[in-house]
Amino acid sequence: MTCNGCRGHVEQTLGEVEGVLRASVNLEKAEAVIEMEKHLPLKVFEKALEDDGGRYGISLPDDAEAAQKHQKKKEEKRSKQSSAGTFYCPMHCEGEKTYDKPGDCPVCGMDLVEEVKTSANSATEYTCPMHPEIVRDEPGPCPICGMDLVPKEVDESAENKTYKTLLNKFWIALAFTIPIFLIAMSEMIPNNPLYDIMPMKYWNWVQFGLSIPVVFYATWMFFERAYRSIKTWNLNMFTLIGIGAGVAWVFSVFGMLFPDFFPAQFKTESGTVHVYFEAATVILTLVLMGQVLEARAHNRTNSAVKELLKLAPNKAVRIVDGKEETIAIDKIEVGDKLRVKPGEKIPVDGSILEGESSIDESMITGEPVPVSKGEGDKVSSGTINGKQTFVMKAEKVGSDTLLSQIIEMVNKASRSRAPIQKLADKISGWFVPIVVLISVLTFIVWAIFGPDPKYVFALVNAIAVLIIACPCALGLATPMSVMVGVGKGAQNGVLIKNAEALETLNKIDALIIDKTGTITEGKPSVEKVGYSEYSSEEKVLQYVVSLNQNSEHPLADATVKYGKEKNSEVIKTTDFNSVTGKGVTGTINGKKIALGNEKMMKEAGADISEEIQKKISQEQQKGKTVPMLSVDGEVVGYIVIADKIKQTSKKAIAELQKKGIQVIMLTGDNYDTAKAIASELDLADFKAEMLPQHKLEVVEKLQTEGKKVAMAGDGINDAPALAKSDVGIAMGTGTDVAIESAGITLVKGDLHGIVKAFHLSEKVMQNIKQNLFFALIYNTLGVPIAAGVLYPFFGVLLSPMIAALAMSFSSVSVITNALRLRGTKI
Repeated sequence: MTCNGCRGHVEQTLGEVEGVLRASVNLEKAEAVIEMEKHLPLKVFEKALEDDGGRYGISLPDDAEAAQKHQKKKEEKRSKQSSAGTFYCPMHCEGEKTYDKPGDCPVCGMDLVEEVKTSANSATEYTCPMHPEIVRDEPGPCPICGMDLVPKEVDESAENKTYKTLLNKFWIALAFTIPIFLIAMSEMIPNNPLYDIMPMKYWNWVQFGLSIPVVFYATWMFFERAYRSIKTWNLNMFTLIGIGAGVAWVFSVFGMLFPDFFPAQFKTESGTVHVYFEAATVILTLVLMGQVLEARAHNRTNSAVKELLKLAPNKAVRIVDGKEETIAIDKIEVGDKLRVKPGEKIPVDGSILEGESSIDESMITGEPVPVSKGEGDKVSSGTINGKQTFVMKAEKVGSDTLLSQIIEMVNKASRSRAPIQKLADKISGWFVPIVVLISVLTFIVWAIFGPDPKYVFALVNAIAVLIIACPCALGLATPMSVMVGVGKGAQNGVLIKNAEALETLNKIDALIIDKTGTITEGKPSVEKVGYSEYSSEEKVLQYVVSLNQNSEHPLADATVKYGKEKNSEVIKTTDFNSVTGKGVTGTINGKKIALGNEKMMKEAGADISEEIQKKISQEQQKGKTVPMLSVDGEVVGYIVIADKIKQTSKKAIAELQKKGIQVIMLTGDNYDTAKAIASELDLADFKAEMLPQHKLEVVEKLQTEGKKVAMAGDGINDAPALAKSDVGIAMGTGTDVAIESAGITLVKGDLHGIVKAFHLSEKVMQNIKQNLFFALIYNTLGVPIAAGVLYPFFGVLLSPMIAALAMSFSSVSVITNALRLRGTKI
């Protein structure tokens, strides 16, 4: 359950089960308390929820297996439905709730929007350009004419179909509305020539006939939505349109059929009642035009995801037993050898086995400079190979690739709600009833105090009030900006997990950054091996390599790699243990070995000579990391490791400080190394020798001081602090645990990405505030003007037709303003 709407729905479904006296559902705990006449087995409730659509499952509190089973079932169902599509409300009326077929939102009545399919590697079908009846799963020659089969065009999106349907209806509505409008406006011509053909009474019947296709075909969906909104009491924009246009049309029909019922005020000189067919049809046609423009704009709001989808190639070259074969992308399996030729897109995620090349990763990282890659380096799906051929091993395929995960993340974030939207939601809840009340009051005031014909003025102005009010402009203000902003971020290597992270980032006072992999390259290399008079370089290196081959730490990888280059012999290690934030221990040839920082040496009870301590301090003061090696309680050597500072780090930190953000570096390294790095980056705030719990304590301390804290990190040791911070920023080069704990992920994983994220947050929040301001000002000014407040001073009244035009463009202008984010520079 994601919102109160879900909670209420589950409560109602469980409460309607026969034998249930009362059902109470708690959203936060995801728990139901059910009171019944006599005990009902759990299966009864499972069936009730399954019959309701199977979106929710129910199990006893301790039965985790049942909950997992339901989740698996739900995912299987979702994967079956994914071919049909996933639809959601653009205003997120029911939170992240989705539907498996197109239609209207049951709350606001707007057309549901189709989510772009998330798997970038979905199956592609191939067909012959000359013989379209030939359809194959794989590329190859046509069995009839021999021509190469080409990828079949993907079915048009539901949004595009909606747009075309609405456009078609709009042209029909326009074709019938224009003659109605011309007949009505001809009354303003002296000696109206139309009355020479036939009297006004018959022209009214012509208008009625022409209005039927407009009301009962082209715009009938508005009345259906209005009826549904009143029935469910989810009052919305269509409630107002339905009442406004419906009253005008019904009044006109009633006036034609029973003219004697109305007082003289409502009648023309010829004795017929004033009809408003032109007002009703023009209003409905203009609202329909607004829907057409909205549908077209919606198509562009998720263009970023569509562009990302285009990055995925649809075929690849696989090597089997030395022979090459062309296969469809969905046929690739983990472990397959693939050849990537110059200029081709990389089909899946993996690593290079043979060869080297420069890869254009700009479409995923936003960085324009191609990256050189060689044997062992990782490559990502959708990136473009340079001028050389290489062979790669497939490691992640289908929905596991980085590209697919980016698309999935963007889709989820686009559906999430920003906290600022709560304001719009509160206003929207009261909006329609207040507008209806203002409309009724407008009618009463004009009927009592207005000039003659009083009732005509009262009716027209009451309709104008209903038509001009636009709750949708208010509802769309936040989601549209979030959707476009999240897409913009994805194109620049900034992945937003949810809208809340994007909003909170704009309020950040302090940014905590890790050293290794965030400020530095995270690719440490061994510079030299130091040793005491009782040992040798070979012996120290042998112990270090033997111990570290069991560790997964980046520093350990660097030492093992260095040992291989020096042909160091590996000895068997027993009792291996890794101590987070300190180092590693083990037993080699019966000797107790410890490798790590000063804390590790203290824990191992190791003594260190003054001479070695002096040498280590000298290296640390240069910003080097120096793990020490102890054998049976005596430090016998050390290893000097350097990790280069990234080129973008200094500039990015300076830019963040210029924005007034306090940048703090936390590292597990010793004080001298941390100080050397901090002074090179002009960083005043830094803390050394930090364990994971210390990083968490720093975040908590800053938060108690009233600061909003962002934390950027890339390791498992950063996960607690990332989760605790107001916004966690994970470096995409880091671990899955760090990425899972963060609200924002940077694909490239450097500090320049953090600057981009801050810029993006600033621009999106600015855009949301502009939209909310416009929507609130529009309604605050529009409703009183439609009610006729300007009439006593300037003699100005607002026609319901002008009101309909203004209302249509208010929603469109909010979407258009959100689309401006596509061109913004971050």
